[in-house]
Parts: sequence; structure tokens; C-alpha cells
Amino acid sequence: MSKKKFTHVSPSGLPQMVNVSEKKVTKRTAKAQATINVGDEILNLIQHNELITKKGPVFQTAIIAGVMGAKKTSDLIPFCHPLGLEDCQVHIRVVNKKIIVDTEAVITSKTGVEMEALTAASIAALTIYDMCKALSHTIVIEEIKLMEKTGGKKDFKRK
Repeated sequence: MSKKKFTHVSPSGLPQMVNVSEKKVTKRTAKAQATINVGDEILNLIQHNELITKKGPVFQTAIIAGVMGAKKTSDLIPFCHPLGLEDCQVHIRVVNKKIIVDTEAVITSKTGVEMEALTAASIAALTIYDMCKALSHTIVIEEIKLMEKTGGKKDFKRK
């Protein structure tokens, strides 16, 4: 197995921020996805707009929370560069009785936006959990994953 170097660890083994000063400015995008299983009863209530809390409708509130989370990523994840996102989209849909949160973050910068897209998906999923937990604690955030990234050293697309 080849030896890989972690970018957030100095040669002496200490944590460090990645120096992006020599990187080229490029348009960078990242897409992420979260999957939430709330169960049939809660899903039915959400889909029929019968589950509106004091915070508002579940999906709409989760969309707002996801974008807010993406904008705060550098406050949450150590050594993430503070970024001025150019765009962040959160879309929520139901597929096979599960809630799917799709996010996309865009920036023209020296560093990528994977963590912002992943944070948007995570915070939106956590918001759905939070808003529905009074009805059940069996809700499961099943998966959060990077789907695609472009514009850096190496592009990635999940198959």
C-alpha cells in the first residue's frame, strides 16, 4: 500500500491548516446527499402537509437550515477555510419511502466546497430529525455521502 500524506498534518505530526496560497483559482462544485428514514406514518404526515411545527413546514425549514449550515462550515469543522459561497442549493425529495436531501455548493476559489455540501446535507437531515422526533425516536439518518466534486486537483463522481 502506498504511503499517503494527510494534508492537515504537519511533517512533525501536528494538526495544521492547508496552505492554499499557491493553488489556482478555479470554479469548484460539490454535491452531497443524505438519506433519512422517518417511517411510513411520519412520511405520510409530511407529504400531506399535516406536520407543520412552530418552526414551519419540515422540508422548507430543513432547506433553510441546510444552507445556513453550509455557510457556517468553517465554524464547525477544524481548519476549514472560511468561504464566500457563490451558490448553495438544497433539494428534498421522497424516493422509496425515504427522504433524500441533495445539496450542491459552488465557489470560484483556491479550495473546494466538499465540506460545505456535506454540511448542508447533514444539517438538513438533522433538522428533519429534530422536527419529527416528538413523534418517534426510531428515525434513522442512514447515509451522508459526497456524490461529486469538480474543479480541484482531481474530479470525483460517485457511480
